[in-house]
Amino acid sequence: MQVYVVGGAVRDALMGRKFSDRDWVVVGATVEHMLSAGFKPVGADFPVFLHPHTHEEYALARTERKSGHGYKGFTFHADPTVTLEEDLARRDFTINAMAMDAQARLIDPYNGLADLQGKLMRHVSPAFVEDPLRVLRLARFLARFLDFLVAEDTLALCRNLRDSGELQHLVAERVYAEFNKGMGEEKPSRMIKLISKLECWPELASGCAVPFAQFDKPEFDRLNGLQTGPQTAQDRWVYSLGFFLNASEIKALAKAWRLPRDTEDLATLASNFLAFLQTNQFDSDSFGQFFNRVDLYRKPARLRHVNGLIQSLAGGSPVHNFVELAVDNLEAGHYKSFLAAKISGLQAGEQVATVAAQARQDWINTLYAEHF
Repeated sequence: MQVYVVGGAVRDALMGRKFSDRDWVVVGATVEHMLSAGFKPVGADFPVFLHPHTHEEYALARTERKSGHGYKGFTFHADPTVTLEEDLARRDFTINAMAMDAQARLIDPYNGLADLQGKLMRHVSPAFVEDPLRVLRLARFLARFLDFLVAEDTLALCRNLRDSGELQHLVAERVYAEFNKGMGEEKPSRMIKLISKLECWPELASGCAVPFAQFDKPEFDRLNGLQTGPQTAQDRWVYSLGFFLNASEIKALAKAWRLPRDTEDLATLASNFLAFLQTNQFDSDSFGQFFNRVDLYRKPARLRHVNGLIQSLAGGSPVHNFVELAVDNLEAGHYKSFLAAKISGLQAGEQVATVAAQARQDWINTLYAEHF
Protein backbone atom coordinates (compact mmCIF):
# COMPACT_ATOMS: atom_id res chain seq x y z
CA MET A 1 0.00 0.00 0.00
CA GLN A 2 1.36 3.42 -1.02
CA VAL A 3 0.06 6.85 -0.01
CA TYR A 4 0.51 10.04 -2.05
CA VAL A 5 -0.51 13.65 -1.62
CA VAL A 6 -2.15 14.80 -4.86
CA GLY A 7 -3.76 17.68 -6.69
CA GLY A 8 -3.94 21.25 -5.49
CA ALA A 9 -1.62 20.84 -2.51
CA VAL A 10 1.18 19.62 -4.79
CA ARG A 11 0.52 22.38 -7.31
CA ASP A 12 0.47 25.10 -4.66
CA ALA A 13 3.61 23.77 -2.96
CA LEU A 14 5.49 23.92 -6.26
CA MET A 15 4.20 27.48 -6.81
CA GLY A 16 5.20 28.59 -3.34
CA ARG A 17 1.58 29.31 -2.47
CA LYS A 18 0.00 28.60 0.88
CA PHE A 19 -2.49 25.76 1.08
CA SER A 20 -4.70 24.59 3.90
CA ASP A 21 -6.02 21.26 2.68
CA ARG A 22 -4.26 18.19 1.41
CA ASP A 23 -5.88 15.36 -0.52
CA TRP A 24 -4.38 11.89 -0.43
CA VAL A 25 -4.62 8.90 -2.76
CA VAL A 26 -4.08 5.40 -1.48
CA VAL A 27 -2.84 2.81 -3.97
CA GLY A 28 -3.01 -0.93 -3.36
CA ALA A 29 -5.57 -0.84 -0.55
CA THR A 30 -9.14 -2.00 -0.05
CA VAL A 31 -12.00 -0.59 1.96
CA GLU A 32 -11.33 -3.23 4.58
CA HIS A 33 -7.69 -2.09 4.88
CA MET A 34 -8.80 1.48 5.52
CA LEU A 35 -11.44 0.55 8.07
CA SER A 36 -9.08 -1.71 9.97
CA ALA A 37 -6.58 1.17 10.17
CA GLY A 38 -9.19 3.36 11.86
CA PHE A 39 -10.21 5.50 8.89
CA LYS A 40 -13.80 6.77 8.81
CA PRO A 41 -15.73 6.35 5.53
CA VAL A 42 -17.36 9.54 4.23
CA GLY A 43 -17.66 9.08 0.45
CA ALA A 44 -21.18 8.56 -0.83
CA ASP A 45 -20.20 7.84 -4.45
CA PHE A 46 -16.71 6.33 -4.09
CA PRO A 47 -14.38 5.20 -1.28
CA VAL A 48 -13.16 8.31 0.59
CA PHE A 49 -12.07 8.21 4.21
CA LEU A 50 -11.08 10.62 6.95
CA HIS A 51 -7.77 10.05 8.73
CA PRO A 52 -8.44 9.10 12.37
CA HIS A 53 -6.14 11.87 13.67
CA THR A 54 -5.63 14.59 11.04
CA HIS A 55 -9.15 14.23 9.52
CA GLU A 56 -7.68 14.79 6.06
CA GLU A 57 -9.33 13.01 3.15
CA TYR A 58 -7.83 9.78 1.82
CA ALA A 59 -9.34 8.30 -1.34
CA LEU A 60 -8.68 4.90 -2.84
CA ALA A 61 -7.12 5.15 -6.29
CA ARG A 62 -9.91 4.92 -8.83
CA THR A 63 -10.84 5.17 -12.47
CA GLU A 64 -14.09 6.47 -13.90
CA ARG A 65 -16.22 6.20 -17.01
CA LYS A 66 -19.04 8.36 -18.30
CA SER A 67 -22.47 6.91 -17.58
CA GLY A 68 -24.83 9.90 -17.60
CA HIS A 69 -25.16 13.67 -17.93
CA GLY A 70 -23.44 16.36 -15.90
CA TYR A 71 -20.54 16.21 -13.49
CA LYS A 72 -22.22 13.40 -11.52
CA GLY A 73 -22.74 11.20 -14.55
CA PHE A 74 -19.85 8.82 -13.83
CA THR A 75 -19.33 5.25 -12.71
CA PHE A 76 -16.26 4.77 -10.50
CA HIS A 77 -14.03 1.74 -10.13
CA ALA A 78 -11.68 1.43 -7.15
CA ASP A 79 -9.63 -1.63 -6.24
CA PRO A 80 -5.99 -2.42 -5.33
CA THR A 81 -5.03 -2.89 -9.00
CA VAL A 82 -5.69 0.75 -9.97
CA THR A 83 -2.37 2.56 -10.37
CA LEU A 84 -1.49 6.10 -9.35
CA GLU A 85 -1.06 7.05 -13.03
CA GLU A 86 -4.57 5.78 -13.81
CA ASP A 87 -5.99 7.79 -10.93
CA LEU A 88 -4.19 10.96 -12.02
CA ALA A 89 -5.39 10.49 -15.61
CA ARG A 90 -9.00 11.24 -14.61
CA ARG A 91 -8.10 14.70 -13.25
CA ASP A 92 -8.94 17.94 -15.01
CA PHE A 93 -5.68 19.81 -15.70
CA THR A 94 -2.09 18.72 -15.88
CA ILE A 95 -1.09 21.10 -13.08
CA ASN A 96 -3.58 19.24 -10.85
CA ALA A 97 -2.45 15.79 -11.97
CA MET A 98 0.79 15.60 -9.99
CA ALA A 99 1.55 13.66 -6.81
CA MET A 100 4.24 13.47 -4.15
CA ASP A 101 5.27 10.42 -2.15
CA ALA A 102 6.40 10.22 1.47
CA GLN A 103 9.94 11.26 0.44
CA ALA A 104 8.61 14.40 -1.35
CA ARG A 105 9.47 12.91 -4.74
CA LEU A 106 7.33 14.31 -7.54
CA ILE A 107 5.30 11.93 -9.70
CA ASP A 108 4.32 13.79 -12.86
CA PRO A 109 3.15 11.46 -15.64
CA TYR A 110 1.32 14.17 -17.59
CA ASN A 111 3.94 16.95 -17.60
CA GLY A 112 2.13 19.15 -15.14
CA LEU A 113 5.37 20.71 -13.89
CA ALA A 114 6.26 21.89 -17.40
CA ASP A 115 2.83 23.47 -17.79
CA LEU A 116 3.11 25.01 -14.32
CA GLN A 117 6.44 26.58 -15.27
CA GLY A 118 5.02 27.63 -18.64
CA LYS A 119 1.92 29.08 -16.91
CA LEU A 120 -0.44 27.08 -19.07
CA MET A 121 -3.78 25.51 -18.27
CA ARG A 122 -3.98 22.27 -20.22
CA HIS A 123 -6.35 19.31 -19.96
CA VAL A 124 -4.96 15.91 -18.98
CA SER A 125 -6.78 13.83 -21.58
CA PRO A 126 -9.64 13.94 -24.10
CA ALA A 127 -11.87 12.69 -21.25
CA PHE A 128 -11.93 16.36 -20.19
CA VAL A 129 -15.14 16.73 -22.21
CA GLU A 130 -16.95 14.21 -20.02
CA ASP A 131 -17.26 16.65 -17.11
CA PRO A 132 -18.88 20.03 -17.92
CA LEU A 133 -17.94 21.45 -14.52
CA ARG A 134 -14.36 21.65 -15.77
CA VAL A 135 -15.23 24.65 -17.94
CA LEU A 136 -16.20 26.57 -14.81
CA ARG A 137 -13.19 25.30 -12.88
CA LEU A 138 -10.93 26.49 -15.69
CA ALA A 139 -12.53 29.94 -15.56
CA ARG A 140 -12.15 30.07 -11.78
CA PHE A 141 -8.47 29.12 -11.94
CA LEU A 142 -7.87 31.99 -14.36
CA ALA A 143 -9.27 34.39 -11.74
CA ARG A 144 -6.65 33.08 -9.30
CA PHE A 145 -3.61 32.47 -11.49
CA LEU A 146 -3.37 35.84 -13.18
CA ASP A 147 -0.50 35.13 -15.57
CA PHE A 148 -1.75 31.75 -16.83
CA LEU A 149 -3.11 31.20 -20.32
CA VAL A 150 -5.26 28.37 -21.70
CA ALA A 151 -3.95 25.89 -24.24
CA GLU A 152 -5.74 26.21 -27.56
CA ASP A 153 -6.66 22.52 -27.66
CA THR A 154 -8.19 22.88 -24.19
CA LEU A 155 -10.26 25.83 -25.40
CA ALA A 156 -11.42 23.68 -28.30
CA LEU A 157 -12.60 21.00 -25.88
CA CYS A 158 -14.46 23.65 -23.87
CA ARG A 159 -16.29 24.66 -27.03
CA ASN A 160 -17.11 21.01 -27.69
CA LEU A 161 -18.60 20.82 -24.20
CA ARG A 162 -20.65 23.94 -24.86
CA ASP A 163 -21.98 22.52 -28.12
CA SER A 164 -22.78 19.14 -26.57
CA GLY A 165 -25.42 20.60 -24.26
CA GLU A 166 -23.70 19.12 -21.20
CA LEU A 167 -23.42 22.52 -19.50
CA GLN A 168 -27.20 22.59 -19.21
CA HIS A 169 -27.06 19.50 -16.98
CA LEU A 170 -24.91 21.12 -14.32
CA VAL A 171 -26.56 21.32 -10.91
CA ALA A 172 -27.41 24.96 -10.18
CA GLU A 173 -25.72 24.90 -6.78
CA ARG A 174 -22.41 23.84 -8.36
CA VAL A 175 -22.61 26.61 -10.96
CA TYR A 176 -23.03 29.16 -8.18
CA ALA A 177 -20.32 27.51 -6.04
CA GLU A 178 -17.71 27.74 -8.80
CA PHE A 179 -18.63 31.30 -9.73
CA ASN A 180 -18.68 32.33 -6.09
CA LYS A 181 -15.18 30.97 -5.54
CA GLY A 182 -14.04 32.95 -8.57
CA MET A 183 -15.72 36.07 -7.22
CA GLY A 184 -13.48 35.79 -4.18
CA GLU A 185 -10.28 35.61 -6.22
CA GLU A 186 -8.08 38.55 -7.18
CA LYS A 187 -9.45 39.08 -10.69
CA PRO A 188 -12.91 37.61 -11.27
CA SER A 189 -12.88 39.51 -14.57
CA ARG A 190 -10.68 36.78 -16.04
CA MET A 191 -13.24 34.15 -15.12
CA ILE A 192 -16.07 36.12 -16.68
CA LYS A 193 -14.10 36.94 -19.84
CA LEU A 194 -13.43 33.25 -20.51
CA ILE A 195 -17.10 32.29 -20.16
CA SER A 196 -18.02 35.18 -22.45
CA LYS A 197 -15.34 34.19 -24.96
CA LEU A 198 -16.71 30.66 -25.01
CA GLU A 199 -20.28 32.03 -25.35
CA CYS A 200 -21.50 29.81 -22.52
CA TRP A 201 -23.94 32.16 -20.77
CA PRO A 202 -27.03 30.88 -22.66
CA GLU A 203 -26.10 27.33 -21.67
CA LEU A 204 -25.52 28.22 -18.02
CA ALA A 205 -28.52 30.52 -17.49
CA SER A 206 -31.11 29.71 -20.12
CA GLY A 207 -33.75 32.41 -20.47
CA CYS A 208 -32.12 34.71 -17.90
CA ALA A 209 -30.56 38.12 -18.28
CA VAL A 210 -26.87 37.73 -17.41
CA PRO A 211 -25.13 41.04 -16.70
CA PHE A 212 -21.61 39.68 -17.23
CA ALA A 213 -22.20 39.22 -20.95
CA GLN A 214 -22.21 43.02 -21.40
CA PHE A 215 -19.26 43.85 -19.14
CA ASP A 216 -16.38 45.87 -20.57
CA LYS A 217 -13.26 47.42 -19.05
CA PRO A 218 -14.99 49.95 -16.74
CA GLU A 219 -17.24 47.26 -15.27
CA PHE A 220 -14.36 44.80 -14.91
CA ASP A 221 -12.20 47.43 -13.22
CA ARG A 222 -14.94 48.19 -10.68
CA LEU A 223 -15.54 44.49 -10.10
CA ASN A 224 -11.87 43.71 -9.50
CA GLY A 225 -11.46 46.83 -7.40
CA LEU A 226 -14.10 45.74 -4.89
CA GLN A 227 -11.96 44.42 -2.04
CA THR A 228 -14.06 44.30 1.13
CA GLY A 229 -12.44 41.49 3.09
CA PRO A 230 -14.69 38.55 3.97
CA GLN A 231 -17.59 40.13 2.05
CA THR A 232 -15.66 40.61 -1.19
CA ALA A 233 -17.38 37.81 -3.12
CA GLN A 234 -20.86 38.80 -1.99
CA ASP A 235 -20.28 42.49 -2.68
CA ARG A 236 -19.13 41.62 -6.19
CA TRP A 237 -22.36 39.71 -6.73
CA VAL A 238 -24.36 42.66 -5.42
CA TYR A 239 -22.55 44.99 -7.83
CA SER A 240 -22.87 42.64 -10.80
CA LEU A 241 -26.57 42.00 -10.32
CA GLY A 242 -27.86 45.08 -8.51
CA PHE A 243 -26.20 47.64 -10.78
CA PHE A 244 -27.25 46.05 -14.07
CA LEU A 245 -30.48 44.08 -13.54
CA ASN A 246 -33.94 44.98 -12.29
CA ALA A 247 -35.60 43.16 -9.41
CA SER A 248 -37.40 40.58 -11.57
CA GLU A 249 -34.23 39.80 -13.54
CA ILE A 250 -32.29 39.36 -10.30
CA LYS A 251 -34.95 37.02 -8.99
CA ALA A 252 -34.85 34.88 -12.15
CA LEU A 253 -31.06 34.53 -12.15
CA ALA A 254 -30.97 33.89 -8.39
CA LYS A 255 -33.46 31.07 -8.90
CA ALA A 256 -31.54 29.63 -11.85
CA TRP A 257 -28.25 29.52 -9.93
CA ARG A 258 -29.67 29.04 -6.40
CA LEU A 259 -28.00 32.17 -5.07
CA PRO A 260 -28.17 32.62 -1.28
CA ARG A 261 -31.21 34.60 -0.24
CA ASP A 262 -29.20 37.32 1.49
CA THR A 263 -27.16 37.90 -1.68
CA GLU A 264 -30.34 38.14 -3.75
CA ASP A 265 -31.89 40.54 -1.22
CA LEU A 266 -28.83 42.82 -1.18
CA ALA A 267 -28.68 42.88 -4.98
CA THR A 268 -32.40 43.69 -5.18
CA LEU A 269 -31.97 46.45 -2.62
CA ALA A 270 -29.09 47.90 -4.65
CA SER A 271 -31.23 47.81 -7.79
CA ASN A 272 -34.09 49.59 -5.99
CA PHE A 273 -31.69 52.14 -4.52
CA LEU A 274 -30.23 52.99 -7.92
CA ALA A 275 -33.73 53.25 -9.39
CA PHE A 276 -34.60 55.70 -6.59
CA LEU A 277 -31.52 57.79 -7.36
CA GLN A 278 -32.53 57.97 -11.01
CA THR A 279 -35.94 59.47 -10.17
CA ASN A 280 -34.32 62.71 -8.93
CA GLN A 281 -37.25 63.08 -6.54
CA PHE A 282 -35.84 63.48 -3.07
CA ASP A 283 -38.56 65.16 -1.03
CA SER A 284 -39.49 63.72 2.35
CA ASP A 285 -42.46 61.75 0.96
CA SER A 286 -40.22 60.12 -1.65
CA PHE A 287 -37.72 59.15 1.04
CA GLY A 288 -40.55 57.73 3.13
CA GLN A 289 -41.75 55.55 0.26
CA PHE A 290 -38.20 54.43 -0.52
CA PHE A 291 -37.48 53.48 3.11
CA ASN A 292 -40.68 51.43 3.24
CA ARG A 293 -39.78 49.67 0.00
CA VAL A 294 -36.32 48.65 1.22
CA ASP A 295 -37.55 47.66 4.69
CA LEU A 296 -35.44 50.19 6.58
CA TYR A 297 -37.33 49.77 9.85
CA ARG A 298 -36.68 46.03 10.17
CA LYS A 299 -33.33 45.75 8.41
CA PRO A 300 -31.37 48.99 8.75
CA ALA A 301 -27.92 47.35 8.64
CA ARG A 302 -28.66 45.97 5.20
CA LEU A 303 -29.45 49.43 3.85
CA ARG A 304 -26.32 50.86 5.48
CA HIS A 305 -24.20 48.25 3.73
CA VAL A 306 -25.67 48.84 0.29
CA ASN A 307 -25.55 52.61 0.78
CA GLY A 308 -21.84 52.39 1.48
CA LEU A 309 -21.26 50.04 -1.44
CA ILE A 310 -22.98 52.37 -3.90
CA GLN A 311 -21.03 55.35 -2.55
CA SER A 312 -17.74 53.49 -2.98
CA LEU A 313 -18.56 52.72 -6.61
CA ALA A 314 -20.53 55.75 -7.75
CA GLY A 315 -19.55 58.49 -5.32
CA GLY A 316 -21.40 60.13 -2.45
CA SER A 317 -24.24 62.65 -2.44
CA PRO A 318 -26.63 64.36 -0.01
CA VAL A 319 -29.02 61.46 -0.60
CA HIS A 320 -26.48 58.97 0.71
CA ASN A 321 -25.77 61.22 3.68
CA PHE A 322 -29.46 61.35 4.57
CA VAL A 323 -29.81 57.58 4.27
CA GLU A 324 -26.87 57.19 6.65
CA LEU A 325 -28.47 59.68 9.05
CA ALA A 326 -31.76 57.77 9.01
CA VAL A 327 -30.03 54.46 9.70
CA ASP A 328 -27.98 55.99 12.53
CA ASN A 329 -31.06 57.46 14.18
CA LEU A 330 -33.03 54.26 13.78
CA GLU A 331 -30.26 52.12 15.27
CA ALA A 332 -29.88 54.61 18.14
CA GLY A 333 -33.51 53.98 19.09
CA HIS A 334 -34.86 57.41 18.13
CA TYR A 335 -37.56 56.05 15.83
CA LYS A 336 -38.63 53.52 18.44
CA SER A 337 -39.13 56.32 20.99
CA PHE A 338 -40.93 58.48 18.43
CA LEU A 339 -43.28 55.60 17.55
CA ALA A 340 -43.95 54.79 21.20
CA ALA A 341 -45.01 58.36 21.86
CA LYS A 342 -47.41 58.28 18.90
CA ILE A 343 -48.95 54.96 19.91
CA SER A 344 -49.35 56.07 23.52
CA GLY A 345 -51.70 58.77 22.28
CA LEU A 346 -53.78 56.35 20.22
CA GLN A 347 -57.41 57.46 20.01
CA ALA A 348 -60.40 55.15 20.20
CA GLY A 349 -61.08 53.56 16.86
CA GLU A 350 -57.62 54.25 15.45
CA GLN A 351 -55.70 51.30 14.04
CA VAL A 352 -52.16 50.74 15.31
CA ALA A 353 -50.92 49.98 11.78
CA THR A 354 -52.34 53.24 10.47
CA VAL A 355 -50.81 55.26 13.30
CA ALA A 356 -47.45 53.48 12.86
CA ALA A 357 -47.40 54.19 9.12
CA GLN A 358 -48.08 57.87 9.72
CA ALA A 359 -45.47 57.91 12.52
CA ARG A 360 -42.84 56.60 10.12
CA GLN A 361 -43.54 59.39 7.67
CA ASP A 362 -43.70 62.02 10.44
CA TRP A 363 -40.34 60.82 11.73
CA ILE A 364 -38.84 61.07 8.25
CA ASN A 365 -40.32 64.55 7.85
CA THR A 366 -38.64 65.62 11.09
CA LEU A 367 -35.27 64.22 10.07
CA TYR A 368 -35.61 65.71 6.61
CA ALA A 369 -36.31 69.19 7.95
CA GLU A 370 -33.27 68.98 10.22
CA HIS A 371 -30.95 67.70 7.47
CA PHE A 372 -32.06 69.71 4.45
